[in-house]
Amino acid sequence: METKINLTVIFTTFNEEDNIEVALQSVQGWANEILVVDSFSTDGTMEILKEYETKIFQREYINPSNQKNWIIPQAQNEWVLIMDADERTTPEMRNEITQILRGGGKINANSFDCFWIGFKHYFMGKRVNYSGWQNDKTIRLIRRDVCRYNGNWVHEEIQKTKDMRIGFLKSKFEHYTFKNLHHFVAKQERYATWAALDHEKKTGRITYFHLGIKPFTRFVKHFVLKRGFLDGHVGFVIAAVAAWSVFLRYVKIIENRKSMQQNTEGVSF
Repeated sequence: METKINLTVIFTTFNEEDNIEVALQSVQGWANEILVVDSFSTDGTMEILKEYETKIFQREYINPSNQKNWIIPQAQNEWVLIMDADERTTPEMRNEITQILRGGGKINANSFDCFWIGFKHYFMGKRVNYSGWQNDKTIRLIRRDVCRYNGNWVHEEIQKTKDMRIGFLKSKFEHYTFKNLHHFVAKQERYATWAALDHEKKTGRITYFHLGIKPFTRFVKHFVLKRGFLDGHVGFVIAAVAAWSVFLRYVKIIENRKSMQQNTEGVSF
């Protein structure tokens, strides 16, 4: 059996019993450390985690950046791969990362601080080749002592500096973002709630431009400009949900502002 590589894989979880086992299987026996920080799951996630060689933490969830920034320093290895429970590594990715970390390929880990990784997205049982998802990438393979997240509530990213040495992996994660429509819509609503927090300070008065034009523009972007129509009905659903998410983001901002105003009016001095 091949020796495990000196790599820490990190998962953040909450009620991921439908996803986490396959995700763990894609890294078990390859990375010599797997850390999971769980936000007190109420389903069978913890039982599944205990069946695998994982080090489990439970911690109250604040936001994704906070959770990941807390767990990264716990890694015993210099190099860390951060994954979501609905993502899978592939044999090609494992081989590529192994060569990088062991210095057996053209790219040597000593020359980099982190690496961009792309995605093969699967939605409603179909591979998504367009719809604006085809070029998705994020920094996920990082040096433990160099990289931290930027604090965003949605689409959190590693903070980049001008001196940071960033490479690109040729291989990609497999990403299974769709469980069922109810789950996906609920996730988009949760993201819209978080996005409202990210956009609050940089958004002025909410108008019909935010509630009508911007959602319509988002639909056109995904379905027409990003050629979502070539993904068929899946591309239409992706574009429609993306537009709805933009609309919902601004409705959430309106709700947040009204709530803050009511709270302020209720304070006496």
